[in-house]
Amino acid sequence: MNASVTSRREFLMNSGGGLGGIALAAMLNQSPLMPTTAAADNPGSFHHPPRAKRVVQLFMGGGASHLDTFDYKPELIRQNGKPWDPGEKVELFQSSPGATFASPWAWKPYGQSGKHLSEITAPLGPCVDDMAFIHSMVGKTGVHSQATYLQATGFQRPGFPGAGAWVSYGLGNINQNLPTFVVLPDHRGFASNGPKNWSSAFLPGQHQGVLIQPNSLNPIEDLFPPESSPFHTEDTSETLEILSQLNRRHSQKRPGDPRLETRIKAYEIAAGMQLAAPEAMSIKDEPNHIRKLYGLDSSITSFPKEINPLEEAQYFGRKCLVARRLLERGVQFVQIWSGNDNGFPRRNWDSHEDIHRDHGPLALGMSIGVAGLIQDLKQRGLLDDTLILWTTEFGRMPCAQGGKGRDHNPFVFTNWLAGGGISGGTTYGQSDEWGFRPVEHPIYCYDVHATMLHLLGLNHTQLTYRSDGFDRRLTDVHGRVLHEIIS
Repeated sequence: MNASVTSRREFLMNSGGGLGGIALAAMLNQSPLMPTTAAADNPGSFHHPPRAKRVVQLFMGGGASHLDTFDYKPELIRQNGKPWDPGEKVELFQSSPGATFASPWAWKPYGQSGKHLSEITAPLGPCVDDMAFIHSMVGKTGVHSQATYLQATGFQRPGFPGAGAWVSYGLGNINQNLPTFVVLPDHRGFASNGPKNWSSAFLPGQHQGVLIQPNSLNPIEDLFPPESSPFHTEDTSETLEILSQLNRRHSQKRPGDPRLETRIKAYEIAAGMQLAAPEAMSIKDEPNHIRKLYGLDSSITSFPKEINPLEEAQYFGRKCLVARRLLERGVQFVQIWSGNDNGFPRRNWDSHEDIHRDHGPLALGMSIGVAGLIQDLKQRGLLDDTLILWTTEFGRMPCAQGGKGRDHNPFVFTNWLAGGGISGGTTYGQSDEWGFRPVEHPIYCYDVHATMLHLLGLNHTQLTYRSDGFDRRLTDVHGRVLHEIIS
């Protein structure tokens, strides 16, 4: 390998005066616990005054059934077991629609709003007056990969940035010791498309989601050099500073090439994360009442042992608690995934065979963790400026598949939002009496994304990036801000 020789004088001059070294030294001297700039409080960085400063996106991988969680349909109960005729040909995995299939769980109203929830989402009952439900979400496809892309990136095909990458691009980084966009995957694996759901695509690389696995022994891969590496030391600041200087010199000789700049920023954020990330992810000092709030020390006995809802509550609750700690420290977009194992028995939301077996533990575990997150944010005064978005790629059919399962339904499903300027205790749009299609206000992901950006102080039509001759944006050429659910 050939390398240019740097004189001692030249090295000292460059390492002392280079911008990369100054930035890195500044980061290493800052507290790992607090944001380093006030960008989120600077009105000049927004299109209009924001209502929210940060986002939590909860993504249920596999197609969560609106009919068994949030969209109460008495007609399904009355017609349970009778033939179901949609009045049109529907593409299903089975040759013809099965019988009308009522949810196997009972429903009750909660809160002043009287919102009905099923037994498996009942832990969210204390939170319904902070939530706005959209029961008229419409997809464009019943194919998992395309539908997941649509909800995660605004497009049905690969090559487009995730919603969190757009937020990172629009808002910038307010804590240079932590990334703007963090992804907490399901502990069993990735959903359809994997990392492409949170890619930066054509946006600068520093805006892609950083994968963190709180339930793993090594939550952030490659954050520290392995012990066998010659660069493994207790203090890596000098090594990183030298790398930064050399990279800057290399970059200056190649103007217009953004790849090295992206790598430099990655090294810089990694340097900060070595200090801040381990502390941010550690929940050992959280008091017992907080751990219990998130379901980490709860006892659940309402389901058979074989579906183990307690395990789901602990896995998902831990991610929700880590998300709160990241939000407190300046991370602006946290994406939490649930249920991404397509083995058998399934542990995702794609419940073709047995809705009770699959949705029971997943929904209960999710609901306990999310209820803890909402209540914890609220008691800390953070819910008012934290937007929570719950979504999935599509819903499920009102007819039975194989007697106990449900097929894909891209025609209507449910989203809900809470906090961050949302008018709680509201419902917007509704599905028909079967939960098969919307009967009013059909809403697409573009409208939800436009609303999210609006609450963050960003105009979705103005947040653009030039790529391949097009001014690309998260909402493509669509999108309407849903003022009906904004307080």
